[in-house]
Amino acid sequence: MRYLLDTTLIVDHAHGYEPAMELLHRLYEDGAELFTCDVVVCEALSGGSDEHLRIVSRLLEPLDFVATDPAAVRRAGQARLGRHRSGGKLGLGDALIAAVAADMGATVVTRNRPDFERHGASVLTYP
Repeated sequence: MRYLLDTTLIVDHAHGYEPAMELLHRLYEDGAELFTCDVVVCEALSGGSDEHLRIVSRLLEPLDFVATDPAAVRRAGQARLGRHRSGGKLGLGDALIAAVAADMGATVVTRNRPDFERHGASVLTYP
């Protein structure tokens, strides 16, 4: 199974949040294919202490990296436009992450289920 790890999982794990740590450990034990993308790396490295950034960097290092391609960018923009026209909002980062996950047939691992489900993304969550 393929999983794209969202920023929430990376940051929660870095902060020692037990459910995030247990889920990531289980995914590794199960032999899951684990990925991240440019948006997640940017978000995860955008704040925190030097120690936090070291932990995040260590968490990201073994993951396979997927770049956001132009087609995913267009789909994310269209999804945001559709959501805006229907009176809602959709964050740019989540729209891009969902588009990348869809392209690769991956499930998004996040604590932020509603935003990704709005994109029709397959989601694995934790408490």
